[in-house]
Amino acid sequence: MATDPLATPEGPSRRRPGTLAALIAVAALLALAERELAAHTHNTALAALVTWAPALGKALLVNIGISVLAIAIGTLTGLVLGPLLLSALVPVRIAARAYLQVFRNAPLLVLIYFSTYVFPFEIPLGAHTLPFPDWFKVTLGLALPASANVAEIFRGAIQSIPHAQWDAARSLAFRRAQVYRWIILPQCVKRMLPPWMNLYASITMGTALSSLVGVHDLLDTAQVASNTVARTDFTVLVYFAVLGLFFVYCYPIARFTRYLEKHYAFS
Repeated sequence: MATDPLATPEGPSRRRPGTLAALIAVAALLALAERELAAHTHNTALAALVTWAPALGKALLVNIGISVLAIAIGTLTGLVLGPLLLSALVPVRIAARAYLQVFRNAPLLVLIYFSTYVFPFEIPLGAHTLPFPDWFKVTLGLALPASANVAEIFRGAIQSIPHAQWDAARSLAFRRAQVYRWIILPQCVKRMLPPWMNLYASITMGTALSSLVGVHDLLDTAQVASNTVARTDFTVLVYFAVLGLFFVYCYPIARFTRYLEKHYAFS
């Protein structure tokens, strides 16, 4: 049977453009759907982070409060211990040096567990009991290395003061305590401030360990948020947010410390 020689080539040639266009359309729809799904997933994780943002910000204040109280207690204790490291009494000097070496070289986590389980949970006061909260135990655990480091910083600042000023103060009949208070300590402030601020930033970052002993801080809030939302992408996002919050708080301290070091180097 005779056939048209143009029929065979024309039939397939007419079907190929339609099939190809259909495949392109399907592929485009699949790509669009995948992109929309990815965008929806990202927006969902971001929306969850926005929802948890107030709780994270409030929890950061807990870390800041612990760090401020710990550095305050550590600074006051260190200002007392610093001169004892230079005491003329050998037993006093040895005891101060032992305290310094123990708490400067102990890991923060060990000190936090130490303070959590060594100090009582309640303090009896007659017929009443005073609660001893976990956050305050963590504060004391962080104050121990802070006091040892401040004492060492203070000792170095004292020894950097020219000895002639001690002789001049004695010639004016100042007592030793008066020399420290009115002459030595004011000059030590600018020498102590940069390393003291570095120490404070380090203590602030160490407060993240408080979640391990039950304190509801920033890291603990992030863990609760991660378990509640139960999404891998949100977990990654919320821990990046925790990292960012610590960075935003500590980085200006580091920059200001660098500024003070350069300023006092030329003063």
